[in-house]
Amino acid sequence: MEPKNNTRISEFLLLGFSEDPELQPLIFGLFLSMYLVTVLGNLLIILATISDSHLHTPMYFFLSNLSFVDVCFTSTTIPKMLMNIQTQSKAITYAGCIIQMCFFFIFVELDNFLLTVMAYDRYVAICHPLQYTVIMNPRLCGFLVLVCWILSVLHALLQSLMVLRLSFCKDINIPHFFCELNQVVQLACSETFLNDLVRYLVTVLLGGGPIAGILYSYSKIMSSIRAISSAQGRYKAFSTCASHLSVVSLFYGTGFGVYLSSAAAQSLPSSATASVMYTVITPMLNPFIYSLRNKDVKGALQSCGSLI
Repeated sequence: MEPKNNTRISEFLLLGFSEDPELQPLIFGLFLSMYLVTVLGNLLIILATISDSHLHTPMYFFLSNLSFVDVCFTSTTIPKMLMNIQTQSKAITYAGCIIQMCFFFIFVELDNFLLTVMAYDRYVAICHPLQYTVIMNPRLCGFLVLVCWILSVLHALLQSLMVLRLSFCKDINIPHFFCELNQVVQLACSETFLNDLVRYLVTVLLGGGPIAGILYSYSKIMSSIRAISSAQGRYKAFSTCASHLSVVSLFYGTGFGVYLSSAAAQSLPSSATASVMYTVITPMLNPFIYSLRNKDVKGALQSCGSLI
């Protein structure tokens, strides 16, 4: 009988994007810039929603939570990569890898669930406008965010515990810039069938469920918008969903692109490059999408800027 936790290694090596020493300063500068823009942009969104009383609504409550999660999301991977480049080291400890993986799953699932909750919020606002304040009361909003956190933490713990049962022998090179689950599981020298089965089942449930909820919400929203008689009314109703639709398309579009590229080239650096889209680019663009397409957020940001 094979032992469940017979790990013979103390660390992994994150190979990153390139081993060319001349490219390291460029990669460091590029990712440091994107990380700072992501953190600053999302913190400004949070500050704007807190400071402006006009944004004390369910929609912006969920948006501020999404911005907080995006800051944490990028902070689980980018700082470690920047530190490795700066110290010219590729190492990450075994425990550090598991912890990074756990927090990565928490925040990526929170993104997933919060986007679904925001779709439900838009559904209630457009399809049941007279009952909106009654349905989307503060207690329900807080409860929905709490459920998102609980489900995300449980999922992260499940995936982390499944990795802990694996044994790793000699191959410790991860062709990625962080401890990505698929890449780590492929390095195991023990049986991974149960890990693969759990991963696929959880992906279908926690991935397919939110997507189905978003599609259902927007099918009802589109039906309600078509029923509006005036063109101005239809435009106003749709404009309240435009930012959310843009973020949803960006998040799920890049996520599916990563998994398709990973399936085509599981051990090549192209998988790491594709992952940048949803781990770095999407959280960085979210504040721009909401501020540029939303007059209320834009006005609140301008007020914050004048105060600073």
